[in-house]
Amino acid sequence: MSVELEDFITFRKTLHQHPEVSGDERHTRDRVLHFVKQFHPDTIIPAGKNGLIFVYEGNEPGRAILLRAEMDALPIQEVNKMEHVSTVDNVSHLCGHDGHMAILSRVAFHLSKEKIQKGTVYLLFQPAEETGEGAKEVYASKPFRKLKIDQVIALHNVPAYPLNSIIVKENTFTPAVSSIIVHFKGKTSHAAEPEMGVNPAEAIAAYIKRSLALAQPQQDKEDFFLVTPIYMQMGEKSYGVSAGYGEVHLTIRSTDNHLLHKKSKELEEIAGELATQFGLGYSIRWTQEFSANENDAEVVDDIRKAAKALDLKLIERSSPMKWGEDFGLFTSHYKGAMFGLGAGVHQPALHNPDYDFPDELIETGSRVFEQLIRDFLKK
Repeated sequence: MSVELEDFITFRKTLHQHPEVSGDERHTRDRVLHFVKQFHPDTIIPAGKNGLIFVYEGNEPGRAILLRAEMDALPIQEVNKMEHVSTVDNVSHLCGHDGHMAILSRVAFHLSKEKIQKGTVYLLFQPAEETGEGAKEVYASKPFRKLKIDQVIALHNVPAYPLNSIIVKENTFTPAVSSIIVHFKGKTSHAAEPEMGVNPAEAIAAYIKRSLALAQPQQDKEDFFLVTPIYMQMGEKSYGVSAGYGEVHLTIRSTDNHLLHKKSKELEEIAGELATQFGLGYSIRWTQEFSANENDAEVVDDIRKAAKALDLKLIERSSPMKWGEDFGLFTSHYKGAMFGLGAGVHQPALHNPDYDFPDELIETGSRVFEQLIRDFLKK
């Protein structure tokens, strides 16, 4: 069967038309499995509920490298009008994971055309990146834990950078991110007699104010710490009732895992102090936790060399990206790195309702990955 670049573009557009949110990537998994099987992997390994690892073995034993692409879409309504627009209401590939899957599929094609001579390549299609649960699920799975992996690499398309440019940074590439949900429980009462109840309004207002005061939003500083209010709910739309319950959700991020942990404890302590002050019960839940993505300097240098070999523009970042990425779990356990792939200066930002992955990146991303594979396995 003859496979052309256009087939990978068509595959990407098919994935774009049929997005699935984190944890529900069953049909995406089936599409990936059907498409990549034609490139004759030596083994296919399930990884968690919906993850897949395609294995390519060399003729001789050697080192092993893992490359990762994400599978999940976002719960956002797309506003684009192109033919391959999402067919699912309020779900769409607005982060480019459809393109990342096409890139990794193209790597499988290259490996099938020119077999590696030594070592092993693992191509991981990972679910649930957007919630931070996918990497944890894959890493905890028994088949994955049996693998011997020497290096891990991933990429992410990055709008606002020149198309096909390669964006690198040693040490922290993406920050540690987590989200806190604080529940305050008081006592409802008649709105005419609020003194007969315990309303959480003052506690919620004070919690948001004190939480924001912890922030140090200058990204170039070592103590960078961003606090973003996400959601708040209190009582019901019943105007004769003084609320007796409320909750507040915040997302926090830092370029330092230890600093994030320290600030997380402070946020918990503030909630407890305010609950005591205002006579409230309270509970705390953390969700969508991402470790900082720590790039190994040697692996970053390999990415620089691959970009140079392919005559691609190289951009060195002085500060980490501000968005979280659960690939940080893998770089915390294995030597590795994530790099950026410029998606175009005028490309809409990630998670915007008018974003669409540029198909020109499929061949560029796959060639960079292939160059990294072959250079690493020859060492």
